[in-house]
Amino acid sequence: MLVIAVIDRNCLLKDKADVVRFIEKQGLRVQVSETDTESLLAVIGDLPSDLGAALEALPAVLEIRRDSPPYALVSRAHRPDASRVRVRDVHVGGDEIALIAGPCAVENRRVLLSAARAVAAAGASMLRGGAFKPRTSPYSFQGLGSEGLELLAEARDATGLPVVTEVVAPEDVELVAGTADMLQIGSRNMQNFRLLSAVGEQPLPVLLKRGMMATIEELLLAAEYVLAAGNARVILCERGIRTFERATRNTLDICAVPLLKEETHLPVIVDPSHAAGRRELVPALARAAVAAGADGLIIEVHPRPERALSDGRQSLTPGGFERLVGELTAVARAVGRRLHGATPAGVSR
Repeated sequence: MLVIAVIDRNCLLKDKADVVRFIEKQGLRVQVSETDTESLLAVIGDLPSDLGAALEALPAVLEIRRDSPPYALVSRAHRPDASRVRVRDVHVGGDEIALIAGPCAVENRRVLLSAARAVAAAGASMLRGGAFKPRTSPYSFQGLGSEGLELLAEARDATGLPVVTEVVAPEDVELVAGTADMLQIGSRNMQNFRLLSAVGEQPLPVLLKRGMMATIEELLLAAEYVLAAGNARVILCERGIRTFERATRNTLDICAVPLLKEETHLPVIVDPSHAAGRRELVPALARAAVAAGADGLIIEVHPRPERALSDGRQSLTPGGFERLVGELTAVARAVGRRLHGATPAGVSR
């Protein structure tokens, strides 16, 4: 069971340090977070009841909370205020809505740079592109690997957009982290617990996609693995779940957005491309996600979708993405938010 120790925000720094040292002397780990009114120390490990009583008796400790949910670190019981995750100069969470866009896979230099420049010009916040692609069929395009990472770095230099790309194996984390600005854990790897712990042990932000048949609790527990390993910079992604419906690739669980925002302090974004599987449906799902409170979107954009090596059917054209940004600007304004980089209402450039 994970225990939360509530610390007086006005206590001396020495008193807080004494609490941390006491916990660590028991062979346990501590994760610290702050709210407007209190400091919270999450005690990671099995804290015996007698030591719990000794911990509670320390001067700086206001109370001990033992009734935390199984995903205590990601829960609002641990951190009531919503988190904002920084990806270079982009903050995900808060009033702004981040747009992550680009091709499903890094196919070649020409396609990637064309897509990157197009989405940057249209208002994207970050560039997506898979250098490593886990595919259902072993005969499908699997990505360019390390060559794809080099191309992503070149696209970042050309556009200034932070790069989001998927890591598929624990042994690849160091390699991918050497290029990426945010590591993506795809839906097929949501419960690859060794991979979750590996990305939790490095400092880059992590985009965690919901598994195609995962419950909300399972998604939150997957995020808990990353935070328990030491990395609190996690963004959750609803990308549609598998249901009986065959008319779309997946079924977008729009309920997941407000539910996750209620359960966790982590930012929540939506992937309408994988939910729909059909580009003509993507704009409507994207607008619905923003209206429901999503902190961002991740959208597939390809200069020639009909020739894409991966997921061309669900990819927008650059023109389609540009039109969508205009529509999302209006929806965001209607719910009191704005797209990342947009000028707030009433403020001139």
